[in-house]
Amino acid sequence: MKKKKGYIFTNKKHSKRAIMATILGVISLAALIVVVFQSYLSAGDVAVNYGFTSLLATLFSMVGLSLGMATITEKDYYRLFPMLGILLNLAALGSVSLILYAGAKL
Repeated sequence: MKKKKGYIFTNKKHSKRAIMATILGVISLAALIVVVFQSYLSAGDVAVNYGFTSLLATLFSMVGLSLGMATITEKDYYRLFPMLGILLNLAALGSVSLILYAGAKL
């Protein structure tokens, strides 16, 4: 018994806000990875620019998280990009929190 192939017509589409949330999450995580790697290479002797980059990554991830949360509840959009944006931005915020916690323990 073969399953009959057919088309499924839908009005759903990808949200531009959710795609932007995902992009902001990728930018935040990439910036944090670069900052931590450069800090490791310089043996912890870092410039103020690295702290400013981490602050911007935190702001980007907060905006991305709010964009992802706003679009996850809408019915007319697919859920791939909102979920991906929320997960990436939570990972970036968690990374910043872990960096701050590790710095406070020293």
